[in-house]
Amino acid sequence: MFGMSLGEIFVIAIIAILFIGPDKLPETMVKIAKFFKNIKKTIHETKESIEQEIHLSELKEEAISYKKELNDIVDEYKNDSDFNIKDDLKNELVEIEDSFNTYEEPKPNFKSLELEEEITKSKDKDKKKKKKKKKKKKSLKEDNKDV
Repeated sequence: MFGMSLGEIFVIAIIAILFIGPDKLPETMVKIAKFFKNIKKTIHETKESIEQEIHLSELKEEAISYKKELNDIVDEYKNDSDFNIKDDLKNELVEIEDSFNTYEEPKPNFKSLELEEEITKSKDKDKKKKKKKKKKKKSLKEDNKDV
């Protein structure tokens, strides 16, 4: 213990008995043991807190480095993509304007036109037939009134 031999410890114990006395020696030994225990506990707590601080500082440094990398990437992206996005948007707008300016209506399909004409003709015929029927009914009613 503390680099002392058994003989040195024995000499210290004899001197302690002479100065402290045999009655108070056990209490003193307990107090000394508690003192060393408290010192050991304090040293252990200090060591742990220093290790935590070192670990926290390492984490902080790591977080700062990640933040710096992220900021560099974001700045690089902004610098590169600002012009590209603007140019891309301008090109897209020009393409849209061109497509509106060059828009041509689709040419009608002649078959569909013929069908539409036939449908309108048949509707017209139906209308004429209905008108004739109405006229006949009117004339029949008038004739019945006269009789």
